[in-house]
Amino acid sequence: MGQQMATTPPERLMARPAAEPHGETGAPLWHALPHHDVAHHLGVTADGLSGGEASARLARHGPNRLPEPPRQHPLLRFLAQFNNMLIYFLLAGALAAWLIGHGVDAGVILAVVLANAIIGYVQEGKAEEALRAIREMITPHATALRDGQRVSIGAHELVPGDVVLLEPGDRVPADARLMRARGMRIDESVLTGESVAAEKHEEPAPEAAALGDRHSMAFSGTTVAAGQGAAVVVATGVRSEIGRIGKLMAEVEPMATPLLRQIDGFARRFTWLAFGGAALLFGFAVAFRGHDWADALIAVVALAVGVVPEGLPAVITITLAIGVRRMAARNAVIRLLPAVETLGATSVICSDKTGTLTRNEMTARRIFVPEGEVEVEGGGYKPEGRIVWTGAAKAGAATQAALPLIRAGLLCNDAQLRREADHWSVEGDPMEGALVTLAIKAGLDPAAERSSWIRRDEIPFDAAYRFMATAHEGPGGEKILFIKGAPEALLPRCGADPALWGAHVEAAAGHGERVLAERAKTVAQLPERLGFDDANEGFRFLGLVGFIDPPRPEAVAAIAECHSAGIEVKMITGDHAATAVAIARQLGIAEEPLAATGAEVDAADDEALVGIARRISVFARTSPENKLRIVRALQSTGAVVAMTGDGVNDAPSLRQADVGIAMGRKGTEAAKQAAEIVLVDDNFASIVAAVREGRTVYDNIRKMIAWTLPTNGGEVLCVIVAILAGALMPMSPAQILWINLVLSATLGLALAFEPTEPGIMQRPPRPAKAGLLSPFMIWRIVFVSLLFLVAALGLFQLSLARGQGVDLARTIVVNAIVVMEIFYLFNVRYIRGSSLTLTGVVGTPAVIAALVVVVMAQFAFTYLPLMQEIFLTRPVALLDGIMIIGVGVALMGVLEVEKLVLRRLGLFAAENI
Repeated sequence: MGQQMATTPPERLMARPAAEPHGETGAPLWHALPHHDVAHHLGVTADGLSGGEASARLARHGPNRLPEPPRQHPLLRFLAQFNNMLIYFLLAGALAAWLIGHGVDAGVILAVVLANAIIGYVQEGKAEEALRAIREMITPHATALRDGQRVSIGAHELVPGDVVLLEPGDRVPADARLMRARGMRIDESVLTGESVAAEKHEEPAPEAAALGDRHSMAFSGTTVAAGQGAAVVVATGVRSEIGRIGKLMAEVEPMATPLLRQIDGFARRFTWLAFGGAALLFGFAVAFRGHDWADALIAVVALAVGVVPEGLPAVITITLAIGVRRMAARNAVIRLLPAVETLGATSVICSDKTGTLTRNEMTARRIFVPEGEVEVEGGGYKPEGRIVWTGAAKAGAATQAALPLIRAGLLCNDAQLRREADHWSVEGDPMEGALVTLAIKAGLDPAAERSSWIRRDEIPFDAAYRFMATAHEGPGGEKILFIKGAPEALLPRCGADPALWGAHVEAAAGHGERVLAERAKTVAQLPERLGFDDANEGFRFLGLVGFIDPPRPEAVAAIAECHSAGIEVKMITGDHAATAVAIARQLGIAEEPLAATGAEVDAADDEALVGIARRISVFARTSPENKLRIVRALQSTGAVVAMTGDGVNDAPSLRQADVGIAMGRKGTEAAKQAAEIVLVDDNFASIVAAVREGRTVYDNIRKMIAWTLPTNGGEVLCVIVAILAGALMPMSPAQILWINLVLSATLGLALAFEPTEPGIMQRPPRPAKAGLLSPFMIWRIVFVSLLFLVAALGLFQLSLARGQGVDLARTIVVNAIVVMEIFYLFNVRYIRGSSLTLTGVVGTPAVIAALVVVVMAQFAFTYLPLMQEIFLTRPVALLDGIMIIGVGVALMGVLEVEKLVLRRLGLFAAENI
């Protein structure tokens, strides 16, 4: 390699450039400069840098690595988990429980707080991990020229001006301008998202070329797939493309999820209301009712204990964890618990194309031969599907007409198909793999054909001439040359009608297909060495093959489901606009998808981009900054955005999105660490299934809140009315704690296991700024609280009037509240629909198990001597027990009538519950 480079005269390498295009930052646009001008600009010759000059530049530019971000002390990170109003409120509840002598209950509340803090501490820091993963993308070693010698050095020692040598399998160690490229293709999927390796050559690229079109550049972290080359380093460390993405990552602030925002706002308002109400009641009891301040304090503590939903955070956490388990069964691994719920609020999904919406398996879909157009059935590398004439029936077999072209595509080919169980994969170029699959569909045996038609020589594919040629000797002594490549490179000088075949090329491109042309020439004698002169004249044109990365069938159905759920789907891809639009049309993203390129996104200011983001369905040839700006523009409209990605280039936008979704199979570690969710199967349909689960989780959280707050409200109203009336409290603080903690850990938890309600994906997404309590929820809290108040006070006064004593009256009230909460649970399982169905009455296994536990606990509470001593309870007679159950049945009946009235008034249609 060093000798080949030395053939370039040093004086040419040092030639003065006529003009140097510069970017907005003033840095040269290296891809647009001739390579010898780049070498001159960086002061490098064919011998590379000297050791002394390299050391001086290393001191000036710094090592070729990304800097370690400052890290917060672990203790401060842990303490920060407690800086939350709901946590303060729970700590106040623990203090209240401790003040009334219930150390065990106080310990339970503190355990909930501690568990939440630990979960937050463990989940935090994913940004640091993502940046660390990006730093690891820089390869540890590189081959460079120093003082005219080929040396292996640590990649961190590379400096601008170093000449690096690249071979297949090498990880590119820094951003570099290619000085020599022979048959070079580089896998740039980590930066562009494009699955097909990019062709590289040393000629300058246009100044305005997008990242994926800069054929003269090799970027740090990408992988050389084929060919050889030499390049001069132009950017290292933070100045490289990967470094720039890392800087974007560090600047992105993680978004709080809708649920966390709602809980935080609810907790702040709830806390001030509760504390304010408690203080007013304390003052009223002492000043106007003449209560001793200690008695008044105990009453207020009872109020605080009744209003604090002690078990709510724990049950929410458990509900989210159950959602995580359900999503894992649907191939979605959740890295951050609140992301489960955020998916349910998603209103826009921005998806990559390759491998997510499509199969990431190139397929030969269409063949144009002189006899007509042929269609190939089947998709992917699995060799199943017919080869038939397109349109009207034609005489003769389509396979026979296309066989010369199919055989040429198989022989002028280096790819191999591999089969593992029922999964087919390709070793080599994806398009060549599709040609092997096509040959098997046509009835050819690749191994037998290749052994019969012996390859004598070849011209490897090179981006400079855009074709591959092979020379073969057939089983009967036939001598033939095959060429396959870009149509514009092969159509001239083969006698083909350029207008006719050009129309075929345009038709295939209109369907989003990549096109290969093939031609052949029979010769009397094969050349000893196949050269470019042999690949010019005398060929007959065999035809064209159109390839497509076919849409996943399940993705088409999933997108239709998104539309029915009011969720927009936008494709953001590194592919070309025409291909992306064609795929979007086939997927049903829009009837006539509108497309915008990364260049158009760059040209738009932030305000204009909001309109573009709303209107456009397909964004093509996008850069990391483009993706980040698109996500921010959508979020500025109030949308909750889910973003998919797999490359390092996707990491900033994954972190910016409300839900970042990384690909598990082809995704880079940087993308996975930046995302909240990782898809095991890289399938868009799994995202939609996860959205359905997310909506179910949110439904269940809302049901749990709709069940918890009204019952707590009834307890609080009992305390307030007793204080205002100067009467005995119908429950003691310890009894209120018993109700809250026991029922939250049983019945409340059972709601976390509720199945998906019918029609959940026919609802529109809930507004991102919607409060945790909808108008219906507020009505239900007030209505049910009043029902609980009337029932509890009515039973308490009835029991006292019958001379049963305060302890027995309180025991009846506690049991009545528990029974009403049981019946209310069955009502709230179906907030919109009737609960008086077989499914509604029977319940789930979780509900039945919780019910058994609660009934056993209440019998112990009422009849066990030890519990009677602790809670001052008394045995309840059979007739009183029947009366208590009757109260629960009456509550159920009233609430079912309420739901029926609201349904007939059409109020549920506008409610987002």
